[in-house]
Amino acid sequence: MLFNSLDFAIFLPIVFLLYWFAVGKNLKWQNALIVIASYFFYGVWDWRFLGLIAFSTLVDFWVSNQLETQVEKGRRKRLLWLSIAVNLGFLGFFKYFNFFAENFAEAFTLMGMPFKASTLKIVLPVGISFYTFQTMSYTIDVYRGKLKATKDFVAFAAYVSFFPQLVAGPIERATNLLPQFTRQRKFDYNQATNGCRQILWGFFKKLVIADNFAVYANEIFNNSEQYSGLTLLLGAFFFAFQIYGDFSGYSDIAIGTARLFGFNLMQNFAFPYFSRDIAEFWRRWHISLSTWFRDYVYIPLGGSRGGTTARIRNTMIIFVVSGFWHGANWTFIAWGALNALYFLPLLLSKNNRKNLDVVAQHNVFPNFREIIGMTGTFLITLLAWVFFRAENITHAFDYLGRLFKGLFHGESIQAFNEYIGRFDISLLLLFILFISVEWLGRRKQFGFEIVEELKRVPRYVFTLLAVIVILTFMATGEQNFIYFQF
Repeated sequence: MLFNSLDFAIFLPIVFLLYWFAVGKNLKWQNALIVIASYFFYGVWDWRFLGLIAFSTLVDFWVSNQLETQVEKGRRKRLLWLSIAVNLGFLGFFKYFNFFAENFAEAFTLMGMPFKASTLKIVLPVGISFYTFQTMSYTIDVYRGKLKATKDFVAFAAYVSFFPQLVAGPIERATNLLPQFTRQRKFDYNQATNGCRQILWGFFKKLVIADNFAVYANEIFNNSEQYSGLTLLLGAFFFAFQIYGDFSGYSDIAIGTARLFGFNLMQNFAFPYFSRDIAEFWRRWHISLSTWFRDYVYIPLGGSRGGTTARIRNTMIIFVVSGFWHGANWTFIAWGALNALYFLPLLLSKNNRKNLDVVAQHNVFPNFREIIGMTGTFLITLLAWVFFRAENITHAFDYLGRLFKGLFHGESIQAFNEYIGRFDISLLLLFILFISVEWLGRRKQFGFEIVEELKRVPRYVFTLLAVIVILTFMATGEQNFIYFQF
């Protein structure tokens, strides 16, 4: 079920009313309702894949409780690897089977041994990369002794399948979310209204910014051989804000929806395009995934400890694996590797934790050095997004080749001006509004939270205006969220 669908507009109020008015005084029934609603939410897409969620839930619930009683190290390791094998086994089969089969066949062919790969018509279950990582991290934390295994199966099932963040995150840690299922929840008006504002801002990002920018980004990327270097750079710009509006918009809707039910999810985006270096960008972009890889892959590998070779190795591994997590395509691996190359100079010079505060922390506007840092970081991020968006690795290099050739050979800007002339001026004004709200709200959890500082009447007026703008300028038709494919 899509957040931006009529189905969800009907589904959410019904679940909300049942949750607070029908079973609001009974914690177990609240959790049971969440499980039922979550399975329905997912099953609307394809009920056949509910079995994957249920099986993963059963395995990790059983494994974690076995870990609680086992003291023998070998037995505990085997239990942990059972959980990892089940979760990564599902993920590997559905997401990567055809990729590896095709690439093995190509490798044998290049060595002079023609080999025909046997591929399968596999449907990728929506959100499998998210909920498998979430439930797997729970088992790992129990194994490490960071939390105790829960005996409440319904609460655990609700944690794994919680519908606001089931299909595209944030990837919640059990240490944060699971305890919220085990304690009584009471309706909080302020929390709920704040959640509604975050949902509203998420819809603005998705329906107004992302979906409208997608039209231009798709046109340029799908016909890149027809456009000038400046126009191709503009295409990367459109995609940068398409994916940001799309994914951070989803996260805002998910976090805001969770607040309606009394839950607090982690912040998943912290205004990443205001970053002054690439290390700061990765602390602010898809926070739940980057911290997951940091805690469960990077640190176990040795992190930043050890010699230069070890640090380079660990950094390359974490970025390449993160890229491969996004999809079975060499473009994602190249995207991850390129970001690793961006990151390494900061790591090796020990400047990767230089910008930990908010940009222009005590000022309205950034200083010159911050402007240069933000501009440079954004530009190299644009180039990396080309790999993320391209259909294949050949398309990515061709796109970048045409882009740089056009820029460095003094290409006429006539074609660029003609393209700009087709751009809807109202969308430009909405983009300026969007960036302004994000900048003013950069110290908040989400941009539109700044209206809470206003008095009641102006607050209601701005909220109503936001609704009107969304309804007026939203792109037509239901557009899937980009990260549903991951």
